[in-house]
Amino acid sequence: SGTHDDAHYMETIDLIEGAKAWHAESINLVVPYLGYSTMERAKKDSGEIPKGMTRTRRLLRQPLHYAAFVDLHAEGVMYAGHPSVDVEHYETDELVIAEIKSLTRKHPLTLVSPDYGRTKWGDKIAKGAGIPCTTADKKRFASDKVIVGQVSAAVKGRVALICDDMIRTAGTIGKASKRCREAGAVGVGFQATHLILAGEARQILRAADPIVVMGADTFPGVQSDELLTVYSVAGLIAEKLGKHFGF
Repeated sequence: SGTHDDAHYMETIDLIEGAKAWHAESINLVVPYLGYSTMERAKKDSGEIPKGMTRTRRLLRQPLHYAAFVDLHAEGVMYAGHPSVDVEHYETDELVIAEIKSLTRKHPLTLVSPDYGRTKWGDKIAKGAGIPCTTADKKRFASDKVIVGQVSAAVKGRVALICDDMIRTAGTIGKASKRCREAGAVGVGFQATHLILAGEARQILRAADPIVVMGADTFPGVQSDELLTVYSVAGLIAEKLGKHFGF
């Protein structure tokens, strides 16, 4: 079900409540993209509302038996509900590795994590794909403003593939791509599971002249075009559901 905006979030709540009203034997939820998921924390005295936590908590406190999310921004939101709800995190690592391996046949790649919070994940993906990796030095100074200070020389003479869980406004990866070229990268590419592409994201991506912008079809309406290479998570979801329900 979709939770990418207020209307679809409330529709999901209505569907769950409707299933309960009609005495469904079990109610199960799969959310390919969890909206508000970057807002799982609020800084002290900021006056912010951590919508990522509050709205996930409301979802998971519905009369659910099972819930699953795809490539969460922060796994902590999985524990926002009642312990009676079986919650699972579907990670797309194997799909990402397969897509990156297909690129290595044409380009010498270095995987770049956009910040230190993604370093461990980036290292795992890079090892699976058989390529080197490094991390950009990113500092956030406002909810929607970042500075990318530098990228190591590990990208010199190679194509820097900047990988993240989502591309929302493309501000971070746009800055990271410039630092990669300054560090000697001969090209850049982008990978993210959730291709939200809000505001001027497409213009920023095009301006970077990437070899590829690839991601999954988790965000509603996203499909391959002259800019995007989109792969499906349907098979992964079907496999995970099959294992859970035994079919």
